[in-house]
Amino acid sequence: MSTAAADQVRPRPEQALGTDGSGGPDRPLRVCLLSYRSKPHCGGQGIFLRHISRELAALGHHVEVYSGQPYPELEPGPKLIELPSLDLYRDEDPFRTPHLREYRDWIDVLEVLGMWTAYFPEPLTFSLRALRALRSRVADFDVVHDNQVLAYGNLGIARLGLPVVTSIHHPISVDRRIELAAARGLRKIPKWRWYSFVRMQARVARRIGPVMTGSESSRADILRDFKVPADNVRVVPLGVDTRLFRPRPGVPRVAGRIVAVASADSPVKGVATLLRAYAKLAAERDVTLTVVSKLVPDGPTERLLGELSLTGRVQFVSGISDEQLAELVASAEIAVVPSLYEGFSLPAVEHMAAGTPLVASRTGALPEVTGDAAMLVTPGDAEELCAALRSLHDAPALRDELSRAALARVAERFAWSAVARATVAEYRRAIAARGRADAGAAAGAVPPC
Repeated sequence: MSTAAADQVRPRPEQALGTDGSGGPDRPLRVCLLSYRSKPHCGGQGIFLRHISRELAALGHHVEVYSGQPYPELEPGPKLIELPSLDLYRDEDPFRTPHLREYRDWIDVLEVLGMWTAYFPEPLTFSLRALRALRSRVADFDVVHDNQVLAYGNLGIARLGLPVVTSIHHPISVDRRIELAAARGLRKIPKWRWYSFVRMQARVARRIGPVMTGSESSRADILRDFKVPADNVRVVPLGVDTRLFRPRPGVPRVAGRIVAVASADSPVKGVATLLRAYAKLAAERDVTLTVVSKLVPDGPTERLLGELSLTGRVQFVSGISDEQLAELVASAEIAVVPSLYEGFSLPAVEHMAAGTPLVASRTGALPEVTGDAAMLVTPGDAEELCAALRSLHDAPALRDELSRAALARVAERFAWSAVARATVAEYRRAIAARGRADAGAAAGAVPPC
């Protein structure tokens, strides 16, 4: 957004906040969005950031996005402010040791020490950089929206006087439980250390203020694992970009093509279950499998491909554009979300928006999200997943029925414009609450002599 355009949406003096701090119901807001990493084409945090920032700007609000690497690819409207980390986990060189000339301050030292001791430091160090950046800009924003950073620096941002609203797509405590259960022997120790940042996130979530999440299932997990007060957690479902994810009548679906969008080496995403199911199905039917994910050389998924004699028989694609992803999803005969847990699952909604018949795990928020528009199977059960894929492959009428149900459900429930309006309502609620709290504190102050 240009400077002139930004100035146009900033409130004029006569649009000043009301006595409760909320302002008028239609007053444009100045929003600061925080995201410690924002992968543009995979991972729920980056996808959420791209769409919510676009729609907030389309509603007339001034939106600035503070992000570390990987930076988001924002659409016209919001403005990106880069808060560079040392980028220690870049795809092409993960867990790298930076050169001495790369160090800029004590936060960089803290980041490297965290990596060297098997701790994941990015949320904490990003929050400290964001706090430092916002100290001089308190008057420039009405509200700060934390995209699942949940780190100690955020508490400092709240103490600056800025209302903070946090999105928790799902508590990472769930991932921690699943990965620790999958680890064996001494491998549990580095997993436990890596996920120790979750304790910080729970502490911050209890103290930071309003929390938004995408499903009732995720809300229940946040209440249980993070012990956040129930009246602080509100459900705002996520959306889907129907400009991209839509049926493509002119492009025929590829017979036997199965597609999954899932991080290959994250146990919670269930790719191992999918590969075992596919190995059995491919021996019986003429089917292909494409997984949208980066395949890590000699990682657990690549080793499993060898064990199942699937090396070279499953296609892994990464780095594709949104348009290419949407075309791939729309070309599939069947889509799969084999996760062991999902707090919402944007890929599930994208498959549904494309009208692609869906098989999904009966876990987390997936039954809530898909309703009657998917075949549900037991998470982690490769035999049951294989049977569902087989029956759907063999039944064109059932595929058509699921496709129609999916399109109807998306049209009724999932649109980013509606998500943005609901999010603004939460912003105004938080601003009003902060105004009342400040007014109460001022009223209770001891007058000077």
